[in-house]
Amino acid sequence: MVHRRQVDGDTLIFGVHGALWGNAMTWWDHDTGSIWSQPLGEAIVGPRKGQTLELLPMTFTTWEAWSSANPDTLALDVPGGVTTFDLEGLYLVVDFGVEAVAYPADDLQARGVINDVVAGVEIAVVADPADPQRWKVFSRRLDDQVVTLERSGDRVIDRETGTEWDPTRGIARSGPLAGEILDTLPALTSFPSDYDTFWPDGRVWGP
Repeated sequence: MVHRRQVDGDTLIFGVHGALWGNAMTWWDHDTGSIWSQPLGEAIVGPRKGQTLELLPMTFTTWEAWSSANPDTLALDVPGGVTTFDLEGLYLVVDFGVEAVAYPADDLQARGVINDVVAGVEIAVVADPADPQRWKVFSRRLDDQVVTLERSGDRVIDRETGTEWDPTRGIARSGPLAGEILDTLPALTSFPSDYDTFWPDGRVWGP
């Protein structure tokens, strides 16, 4: 997950605290020494307790999948780093504060697209037909119109107009809505047990 490290106009510098909370990483901020929960992006101990960081859109995927879609990317090459991973068994989590929903990655890969409403926001969780390890969450609202996305062969289209959408950028490639862009929304990956720990009141999507 990726968080914006600005709080009340201050840009914070973080370090790894070392201790686990809820079996997950914690950080400390250099200016107050407060301890922060990584999954929640929230200070849990110290002067900043209760303050939260803004969650930003990101994608947890393979380098192969990312570089094929973004060939001009510069990346840090860390010897011995993890080069492969699989979404199997993970949850993809959308947390809008007042409501959190987990989407089993296995279900997403089987369906291609999951349309839902979270905290009143119409969303679509989309797996790239060309590589189901590559996924994004988009807002389905375009001004006063809401679209319903679905996988059609090797394409992602909307049910209302038949417009084809780029599954990684949310850009309408062709059709009546060509050139329109769906907003990318923040989301993260989680193990099911961690989701139960940090979002005990959260919903788990089911068909």
